[in-house]
Amino acid sequence: MENDNGENPTKVNKYACACAIVASMISIIFGYDTGVMSGAMIYVKKEFQINDAKTEILAGILNLCALVGSLCAGRTSDKIGRRNTIMVASVIFMIGSILMGYGPSYIALLVGRCIAGVGVGFALMIAPVYSAEVSSPSSRGFLTSLPEIGISIGILLGYFSNYIFSRLYLELGWRIMLGIAAIPSLFLAIGILKMPESPRWLIMQGRVGEAKKILYKVSNSPQEAEIRLRDIKEAVGIDENCTDDIVKVPESAQTHAVWKELLLKPTPTLRWILIAGVGIHFFEHATGIEAVILYSHKIFAKAGVHDTRKQILATVGVGLTKFTFIVLSTFLIDRVGRRKLLLTSLSGMVVTLAGLGFFLTIAENSGGTLIWALVLSIVTTYAVVIFFNIGLGPVTWVYSSEIFPLRYRALGAGIGVAVNRLMNATVSMSFLSISEAITTGGAFFMFAGVSLVALIFFYFMCPETKGKSLEEMESVFTKGKSSENFNK
Repeated sequence: MENDNGENPTKVNKYACACAIVASMISIIFGYDTGVMSGAMIYVKKEFQINDAKTEILAGILNLCALVGSLCAGRTSDKIGRRNTIMVASVIFMIGSILMGYGPSYIALLVGRCIAGVGVGFALMIAPVYSAEVSSPSSRGFLTSLPEIGISIGILLGYFSNYIFSRLYLELGWRIMLGIAAIPSLFLAIGILKMPESPRWLIMQGRVGEAKKILYKVSNSPQEAEIRLRDIKEAVGIDENCTDDIVKVPESAQTHAVWKELLLKPTPTLRWILIAGVGIHFFEHATGIEAVILYSHKIFAKAGVHDTRKQILATVGVGLTKFTFIVLSTFLIDRVGRRKLLLTSLSGMVVTLAGLGFFLTIAENSGGTLIWALVLSIVTTYAVVIFFNIGLGPVTWVYSSEIFPLRYRALGAGIGVAVNRLMNATVSMSFLSISEAITTGGAFFMFAGVSLVALIFFYFMCPETKGKSLEEMESVFTKGKSSENFNK
């Protein structure tokens, strides 16, 4: 059954799905690095005898460098294309992984993390954008969520790697944990060449004939492909009746002035989109999820789990929980909608983060002797992961990759990811110090407060985008036309 846009809302195009899956492979590699570093840090700290400050730097430096990578990725993807940018990300990450696996010193390990971080910045910006641009409106939420599923799979694999390779002797185990990520990076860099380019990017270059062929492959019907082609041509400024394979793109569609238009002189609609896109990335990590993912072994230690291998095993449970609920969210996002999942997610996080802070405070004050406090600390840790991954985690990447107009999409997504990585680095590089200053429980009370602010922000600033084409997003954020999207 097709709708007025020629789509079958219950069908996911297999070719578009395959494209999104391949693009998401880079996210698996990044997720692996995040997960594996959680356990590898324990052994790195033992070998190099580094303090908590250096441990925080090692954990967070990747995200600071990812900030640089994400800002560069927007311009790069507009110049060389979305597909080639994914290949660049793979190569950069592979080089960083090799250096981390070699790791003869703390400084060398830090340099490897920096290089890998630039690759991560490229990957986090480009994978959701590419997936969004090949997807139909009816399945865009599902396909654009795949990079987030990839991150979850990668984190889980990283946790398993920690557990498996922790049996090896100290100097070898953590190096294999970190260096093995270079292998899938190499295969992805080669395999990415089999993917088609984003049809929207091709039209921005005037290559309409190529884009049309790809749209027919990634659409559910010829009618849908023609509608999508028409809408994109209109957005770029090409006459919809033009049938030439190669056309000259109007000067107004070129991207050389987008920085000025987006950041210095935005229209009211564009300003709203920018605030929503950057805000959702800010709150994704300001609410403290990185503290739970990266330092879960520390949380369990504070709760009373003192055996290192048991701590690592407990973090595997965190990874399994994250993966399970991110998959569930992926199937809900196009049915329930972005807004409802966001509000449900943040409501749950406010309660569970406050609960985690409360139970950890009791556990810490008892010296880890109260079994019920230990158990409830672990349960609420998992509950935070559940609520984050049912909404805020996946919706952040879907929402920010779909709301920017085509002309500003790469830049807007790049700025959003830069803010995302900045907040990730801020949390990962300060959590141990904050915990030392106000206790671990106190840190999670703080995150609960931030989550409450985030809930208010999303309620007033993020209208529903479910079922809208990428070319309709400006009308969704235009005052007077958006009220119905806040009531969905």
